[in-house]
Amino acid sequence: MSECRKGPGVNTYSMRIGTRKSTMALAQTDEIARQLTAAVPGLVVEIVKFETAGDQDQTGKLLNLGGKGGAFVGQIRDAVRDGRLQAAMHSLKDMPGNEDTPGLVIGALLVRDPPSDALVTRDGMSFADIQRHGGRGFKIGTNAVRRAAYIRRLLPEAEVIHYRGAADTRVRKLDNGEMQRLPNGGAIGPADALVMARAGLERVGLANRIAHEFTPHEILPAVGQGIVAVECAASDWQTRAYLAKIDDATARLCADAEREVLWVLNGHCNSPVAGYATTDGGEISLTAAVLDERGGQFIEVARRGPAERPRELGRAVGFELLAKGAAEIIERTRPAV
Repeated sequence: MSECRKGPGVNTYSMRIGTRKSTMALAQTDEIARQLTAAVPGLVVEIVKFETAGDQDQTGKLLNLGGKGGAFVGQIRDAVRDGRLQAAMHSLKDMPGNEDTPGLVIGALLVRDPPSDALVTRDGMSFADIQRHGGRGFKIGTNAVRRAAYIRRLLPEAEVIHYRGAADTRVRKLDNGEMQRLPNGGAIGPADALVMARAGLERVGLANRIAHEFTPHEILPAVGQGIVAVECAASDWQTRAYLAKIDDATARLCADAEREVLWVLNGHCNSPVAGYATTDGGEISLTAAVLDERGGQFIEVARRGPAERPRELGRAVGFELLAKGAAEIIERTRPAV
């Protein structure tokens, strides 16, 4: 529960918000704190930093750490559940959408940042330079199976390599021509370019490094990409009331539609699943896609519907993807138990 400290004639409420230690995560959490203190007079926000499993292991694949949920979300969620925190900051795209989170709710979604992916290059190369001959001779780094699948469709001759690290760390390694260490003790690289989230680059002050911003037709964003989420205990009504003051209705509608697709598909962290919704007046448009890891198989569905029923739209898109064969693609990428 939110704590209340009373002095002479003063009611001061404090909220502890957990976050990862990365530069980008701290920038996102600072923005949450700024909005909360502006919306709730007297509120004191304390930011608690966590070094998650995904931060500690900068070489392994996220799948081996329990997916993005296990790598970046689980430890902070536990601190909310046991009362050490009132809230937790997550990038919505890191939050599993195919499972329940008993005892927790998303109390606020901030206004969506640009959801697109972007290309960062070394030595001033342009996207056109890499496009020549289908990317032949170029190594492109990413740790996201979705981005890797799309890049293999766009640049079939390029070598897509596993690349981990915080946003600013990845760009530094790119510029220095550093090899990416692998879990088996080997190394790969160096990369000639990286595919990263535009919003992440902006958060760490590296927007000027964007050589190309991919359109949704080139690379469809991940579900929830560009949306900052604040999670809290379902029973903590005081914190929920505070977070509701900074919740963005449009981001909520789009997130509900996109995440419903994940729920229907039962997609896991190794599934190249994409989904992106936009609103226009009283309507919401949703496009979602499922690809195989090599980018060879590609199923995409786009629909529009009333903005007041986003989950209904998400279910319709998800079931159409299943009818077109998405389940078979997802099952082939599911890790062995």
